[in-house]
Amino acid sequence: MVEPPALDRWDATAAASVAVLLVVAYVLIPDPTIQYGTWLLVFCIWMAWFVFFGAKWLYGP
Repeated sequence: MVEPPALDRWDATAAASVAVLLVVAYVLIPDPTIQYGTWLLVFCIWMAWFVFFGAKWLYGP
């Protein structure tokens, strides 16, 4: 079985951007519309990360 690749700066950037978005949506601007838009952005970031990580895992660095 192929081992998953090590996490790098792009993985940390995706996680940090999600964390910042959630802090903005729930602490700084607690509005339902902002929270909905934030979750859409979180989903887009997650999908981009998922494809990036999967490609890195399948095809190497």
